[in-house]
Amino acid sequence: MWCNPGETSQGAKADGDGNGYEGDLHGYNFVEESGNITWSDANDSGHGTHVAGTIAAANNNGIGVSGVAGGDGTPNSGVKIMSCQIFSGQNSVTLAGEARAIKYAADNGAVILQCSWGYNSSESSELSGYTPGPATEKEWAETYPLEKEALDYFINNAGSPNGVIDGGIAVFAAGNEYAGNPAFPGAYSKCVSVASLAADYTPACYTDFGSLVTLSAPGGDLEYYGKIGETEDEYWAETGEQKGAVLSTLVKNGQPAYGYMEGTSMACPHVSGVAALGLSYAVKQNRHYRAADFISLMKKSVKDLDSHYQNGATKTYYMNHTTVGASPETIELSKYIGKMGAGLIDAAQLLNGIQNKELSSEMKLPNMYVGIEKTTSLNLAAYFAGQTEGYSCSVANTSVASATVDGKMLTVKGLAAGSTTLTVTAANGTSQTVTVTVRKSAGNNGWM
Repeated sequence: MWCNPGETSQGAKADGDGNGYEGDLHGYNFVEESGNITWSDANDSGHGTHVAGTIAAANNNGIGVSGVAGGDGTPNSGVKIMSCQIFSGQNSVTLAGEARAIKYAADNGAVILQCSWGYNSSESSELSGYTPGPATEKEWAETYPLEKEALDYFINNAGSPNGVIDGGIAVFAAGNEYAGNPAFPGAYSKCVSVASLAADYTPACYTDFGSLVTLSAPGGDLEYYGKIGETEDEYWAETGEQKGAVLSTLVKNGQPAYGYMEGTSMACPHVSGVAALGLSYAVKQNRHYRAADFISLMKKSVKDLDSHYQNGATKTYYMNHTTVGASPETIELSKYIGKMGAGLIDAAQLLNGIQNKELSSEMKLPNMYVGIEKTTSLNLAAYFAGQTEGYSCSVANTSVASATVDGKMLTVKGLAAGSTTLTVTAANGTSQTVTVTVRKSAGNNGWM
């Protein structure tokens, strides 16, 4: 989990870092207006925990599952999850609360907004119990203007002009209504909308699809793989394999567990995880991206899907497969051609593209923020093409901040409120100058 360096205790009744949120050690619960992130309500499904595990479950520890961006098992490796809780049991936030959560994420260093939620597709069937959602970007923006404003804020303001990414990436589930138009907000042209696939590259029976889908990823498909006339097994991993669903982390009776779920909600974190993995690698490669360019690189880094849907290909599934005598339904796969996004996201292709410096520039030393009598550190090798020693530094106004270099590590200390410039010079003579801002209270810079 992400740790807010200005806080010492989750849920504390004090705002240690002065950001307006008390006790937000790992994020904030916008449902209960508390720093306590909850998962044990009687009506909690474990949905968010399952999604988080797909992205960030620790790797190489011999336990459970591996997260897409779960690191290599060494301390502090792997992506950090900042929890901005907008659902708890049967409760959810208002649109104003949602907007605050999205802004909080951007303001506190997050650069990927993982959203396994959304409205129903505009083409969802009322006969099946769905209430159709907005049909166009214009309708969505007019109906939910605050939501659009918050997403635009994240997309435009997350990240850093000099860090690994300038701008934020908002990733949404396309929806599960069997509909030919993905749901908003994910269908917004500036967001990433993720459709769901079965294990054989065919569209999951339930997935929404259409020209506004951005990418596809594995999400499970029980109606395709499930046993006709048999009640689903418990989704807990301890009861056995559930063929056709995604295995990830869950909570059972307040304790860590593992289990299966399906949906575009499960496909979505595969894409968020690949994005996080890619940005982590980009840091090592000293690459800088604009958010829109990184999304373009992700869309290039895919396995083709349309070839699987040609030549009269079909797919048969059982919508009510747990019912004895359930009737089969057959899909003509040609209707999905060009409607499942650019293709199946491919992490290896993305990492190769980053290594080949596609759509990127060299990463520059970011502006720095530090509290009075606090320190923040940066690995200079990430910003000077891997040089590991031979650095020097100077601060223009030494009454505001001081700076020292030990090998490749730069440490800046705040002395008095204000701003000054810092110049770092490498052994080869190249130098970079950035602004150091000292505040009454400020968190350390993240690696993004």
